[in-house]
Amino acid sequence: MTRSSLVARLTERFPHLMARDTELAVRLMLDAIGDALAEGSRVEVRGFGSFALSYRPPRVGRNPKSGDQVVVPAKHVPHFKAGKELRERVDQLGMDGLSNA
Repeated sequence: MTRSSLVARLTERFPHLMARDTELAVRLMLDAIGDALAEGSRVEVRGFGSFALSYRPPRVGRNPKSGDQVVVPAKHVPHFKAGKELRERVDQLGMDGLSNA
């Protein structure tokens, strides 16, 4: 699902809201999550999941094209962990059988 499809779905579900208000709400929410992660904070949305930063230490990798060794610096990367409710919903969907699989 893309951001625009999320906005479209929310606009359909809540017809009393204008599309631009829905777009603003989605943008503000995603920006708030991004800002919190950039500050090093953890974000938890009950029933959905949590966003946190994971540290990846420096390592030596390889350039796949040339095979040369490349030093990959240490970095922090965003990590999402699904909450219990979300995991159960996805698991139930899997048990019902996916027609697209």
